Amino acid sequence: MFEGYRIVFVEDDAPVRISLTQTLELEGFAVQPCRSAEEALPHIQAGAQLIVITDVRLPGMDGLALLEHTVGTDAGIPVILITAHGDVAMAVQAMRSGAYDFIEKPFAPERLVDTARRALDLRTLRNAADELRQQLQRASGIEAALLGTSAVMQQLRRQILNLASTSADVMILGETGTGKELVARCLHDQSARRDRNFVAINCGGLPEALFESELFGHEPGSFTSAAKRRIGKIEHANGGTLLLDEIETMPIPLQIKLLRVLQERRVERLGSNEEMPINVRFIAASKADLKEMGEQGRFRSDLYYRLNIATLQLPPLRERREDIPLLFQHFVAQACARYERSAPELTPERLRDLMAHDWPGNVREIRNAADRFVLALDDLDSGAALQEVPPALNLARQMDLVEKTLIEQALRRTQGKIPATMELLGIAKKTLYDKLHRHGIQLETFR
Repeated sequence: MFEGYRIVFVEDDAPVRISLTQTLELEGFAVQPCRSAEEALPHIQAGAQLIVITDVRLPGMDGLALLEHTVGTDAGIPVILITAHGDVAMAVQAMRSGAYDFIEKPFAPERLVDTARRALDLRTLRNAADELRQQLQRASGIEAALLGTSAVMQQLRRQILNLASTSADVMILGETGTGKELVARCLHDQSARRDRNFVAINCGGLPEALFESELFGHEPGSFTSAAKRRIGKIEHANGGTLLLDEIETMPIPLQIKLLRVLQERRVERLGSNEEMPINVRFIAASKADLKEMGEQGRFRSDLYYRLNIATLQLPPLRERREDIPLLFQHFVAQACARYERSAPELTPERLRDLMAHDWPGNVREIRNAADRFVLALDDLDSGAALQEVPPALNLARQMDLVEKTLIEQALRRTQGKIPATMELLGIAKKTLYDKLHRHGIQLETFR
């Protein structure tokens, strides 16, 4: 019933301690008996799955001091005090200081069992609530980092949260500008590795002569210019995450060495004969088809299959057009703050153009377009002019997307209030509800 939870029971009287420990264990509880408060201290840690039952009168540190220590460590751990008759007033005061309950001597064993069970119920409930709260906070964090309400983005966020709690290496595939490094950072930030280093290395931005030293590190004298020891990126990421961006550009000889590191989880600096164990999550990012490159002999197939355990495919912006207005407005707000400009009005015509564009540069391109929009340089001539409407996006689809976006904007401005939205859009109530249903818009999202 309380699997994984235990009772830290502090009693200096040996016969009483042994007897009550047996009573609790016969009821199915896991008990850690302690002869003193000092002996109990190492067991009391933040987040620990336990409750504390302690006599008040103890040699050395007494039960009240143990209560104070427990509340200071984790106020969610219930503490039950066992008191003599004359200590009742003091015990009541202790409850005001954070004690869960007190039991007055002499007491029936059933009273202790019942109180312990209620306290453990409370602790499990608090732990469950804390875990839920943390999950919601993590979800809020990733939703703030990876914007988008489209189905593909919701699925991507779920995949990231699922993988983040594991140690599996991950491959991220996507076109230029789809946010591969951002996704890698989300994997790191949502994992237990978040307090250790996140190290990103662009495999295409390093000269081949320096690549090996940069990745593996080197010892003094290992080559002509190696005057002192250098810690490589893999070693620097120990305990954390290493992103190998544009891994398709990594030289073949280094791919062989990387494969060995991935298999052995050990790294050796250049010029050293010692191998060091490492605990690194490797994330490889590529815009290329690594399988096809492997078949052509331009990328090692064994490295591809070693990395291809968990794969995240990032959708291009043209495949999630419903996210374009949200992304554009987000980047406009950032640009306004950066350039100290007020936000220009986003007209329906501008919105139609945004929705029709194919966005070959993906999120990076729309961010640049937002900057130009804020700087009043939005003629879109300089290498980023809006293209003609792609054949797949016909007029009816354009109109649907624009209509959906305008309705969502109105709901956002009115906090989801139907009368105000009707007035803002100039449409009847039935018409508005028909459109909400047709576009799959949930009112709860805006309230």
